[in-house]
Amino acid sequence: MPKATNAVSETPTRRRVLITGAGLGLTVTACTRDADPPEDARGPGFHGLRQAGVTTPRQATALLLAYDLDPALRGAAGARALKAVLGTWTQALAGTLESDSSRAARLTATLGIGPALPARLGLRAPAALRDLPAFTGDRLDPDRCGGDLLVQLCADTADATEGIASTLTRLAGETLYPRWRQDGFLPPSPDGGTTPRSLLGFPDGPANPTPEECERWVWSGNATYLVVRRVHLRVEDFARLAVRRQEEIIGRDRSTGGPLDGGPLDGGPLDGGPSAGGPSAGGPSAGGPSAGGPSVGGPVDAAPPRSHVRAVSPRLDAGARMLRRGYSYADGPTDQGLLFLAFMRDPALFARVQRRMATQDELSGFTEARGSAVAYILPGARAGRPLGAELLG
Repeated sequence: MPKATNAVSETPTRRRVLITGAGLGLTVTACTRDADPPEDARGPGFHGLRQAGVTTPRQATALLLAYDLDPALRGAAGARALKAVLGTWTQALAGTLESDSSRAARLTATLGIGPALPARLGLRAPAALRDLPAFTGDRLDPDRCGGDLLVQLCADTADATEGIASTLTRLAGETLYPRWRQDGFLPPSPDGGTTPRSLLGFPDGPANPTPEECERWVWSGNATYLVVRRVHLRVEDFARLAVRRQEEIIGRDRSTGGPLDGGPLDGGPLDGGPSAGGPSAGGPSAGGPSAGGPSVGGPVDAAPPRSHVRAVSPRLDAGARMLRRGYSYADGPTDQGLLFLAFMRDPALFARVQRRMATQDELSGFTEARGSAVAYILPGARAGRPLGAELLG
């Protein structure tokens, strides 16, 4: 039996939150479809054309689970075994996520498949599902990467995610084995405000795409793709820098989060949503950027040429966007950082921005990716159509 990697320790405690400072921003623009019914104030429930946990406003905690299919299962036999597990999971998730307690905790479960799984089962892979390329500066631990199935669990309480995680693992039987897991959390703002600060001390602003942009850049029909990066941050080294130097590296004002020239927050260098240690938007448009790339222009010009804000601006990629739902993580005092989660129509968008960061972004000197995964997020479950029905038949 493959050995599971315990990549996470206990549920985040108040002490761990204080150690790591304030978490990533809560001010997130959620994308919704006009055709969908409004989300229940207690939580999104389970059934729908699209899975919850993508455009759902971020909850307080996250738990990522990766599973591998039993190596002995291949071809049609493997597909049948996986179909059975996903059917059982669908029933369990529907019963759990529709309960009053789960909806009160805003519990969501979002499932996807990894790049290697379709070929093992003799199935046609979704068009954009492929492993991410190697990136300069990565120091990836293989035991924290990949997976045949990826499950994102989010809720306002860690107990809710842990409970359903245990259920899914038990119901997987001997068909799926745990590969790795990682928790994340959104610590409160230190001053009681509504916009917490990143682990590097900068406010996180409204940066996610509009509903219209989500339809263009995030969704592919009722499916999407998820990129996961476990990014270690050299928080103490960054904190030793003078505030002005930190602002030059990030490309915005530390106290307000606005442009360095004092301009307004809206439409400034927050376009593209800089994140603490990971790209937040970008990638080529359907036709690719124009020759030489679009002009940066506007308030982004207030940011230094090698700043994070410049490197991740969607203006460099014809306006292409990602929808990010990042969290902080703290696996002890020497390993804390960003659990980068981003949804997009094609993971090639992420690869383009990551390459640009490696060569143009001074913040890269304070970050190190240690875990990585990509998954095709399945369409939602409906009555008589469990998760994976479109893929497995």
